[in-house]
Amino acid sequence: MSTYEPLAEILRPSDLVDFVGQNHLLESDKPIGKSLADKQFHSMILWGPSGVGKTTLARIICSQMGAHFEQMSAVLGGIKEFRNVIEHADLYKQHNKNTILFVDEIHRFNKAQQDAFLPHIESGLITLIGATTENPSFEINSSLLSRVRVYVLDKLSDNDLKVIAKRALDRQKITLKEDGSLSLIIDSS
Repeated sequence: MSTYEPLAEILRPSDLVDFVGQNHLLESDKPIGKSLADKQFHSMILWGPSGVGKTTLARIICSQMGAHFEQMSAVLGGIKEFRNVIEHADLYKQHNKNTILFVDEIHRFNKAQQDAFLPHIESGLITLIGATTENPSFEINSSLLSRVRVYVLDKLSDNDLKVIAKRALDRQKITLKEDGSLSLIIDSS
């Protein structure tokens, strides 16, 4: 049996200190950074292009909040999976542990599926973190939007990509022979 793990998963940061980019949200005086420092968290939608760290940020938030983490994909899951999450959240709540539910591609859920989150967000049973590449104003229903905060994640800068690539090379003990190789990699991405 293979124990293959994708490189992206191996290199995924597990702490905010190692997270690259999104300073407009994560610095101590910015919305998410302040919420983490205050240990006061809220449901949110993370909106941004692929590869900017939406999933990673959700995992880090959960870890820093000391919450139970549940993850589902709107592409692969539905109401049945959501009911299982709610059952788990009920059990964790009985032991005074909050649940953060991360829903990837949340814009793929239809209106009725999105409405299913509402009573559980309102009761505090779950804190929802939805991730989307699509404009939430058009893809997330107004009832859900009124109960979450929307944060826009920016495309990573070339400098951000260089930091990430350098860390990856260092962690994998790979040395580039030519000085311009790293820039070439970044320019090609």
